[in-house]
Amino acid sequence: MKLLILDRDGTLNEDRDDFVKSPDEWQPLPGALEAVARLNRAGWTVVVATNQSGLARGLFDVATLEAMHAKMAALLAAHGGRVEKVYYCPHGPDDGCDCRKPRPGLFRRIAEDFGVDLSGVPTVGDSLRDLQAGAALGCATHLVRTGKAARLDAAGLAELCQRVPGTQVHADLPAFADALLRGDAAGASLA
Repeated sequence: MKLLILDRDGTLNEDRDDFVKSPDEWQPLPGALEAVARLNRAGWTVVVATNQSGLARGLFDVATLEAMHAKMAALLAAHGGRVEKVYYCPHGPDDGCDCRKPRPGLFRRIAEDFGVDLSGVPTVGDSLRDLQAGAALGCATHLVRTGKAARLDAAGLAELCQRVPGTQVHADLPAFADALLRGDAAGASLA
């Protein structure tokens, strides 16, 4: 199985400082939906691992989160793409759970559900915590310069890559997809 783990906010869709709280606020990043569809057509199974502390903060409820994901699924389907499953952490930063990235609980659940070792499985995100969660289980880490990473200067980018050695940096999700489909994204098995 060719499995790929994506972050959501800032990787697939626009991130917001005040949280993405409704389907109307869930807006795809340019080219992101098409990138997922291209990856699907090449045989990649795509899942999402996302922190959704807006639930714990009372900014939206599970029904609203599910409506956001239904919108995402419908927009992806219009491009011929799909996300196999969305894994989310509903907890706040001080709840001490194991599923809030940078902790690897969501990634462990993915490994269990799909019955795979995540060593070398590509994971893509826009923040240090996205990469740390995947790296903890041996994922090949990829940073996209959208969302939170768009704000990093050269020193911040270098520090992030130093904290998660081996991280490859891409302009955005379409650029990552191009690299993966060319076969030059580290850790990705195209067999």
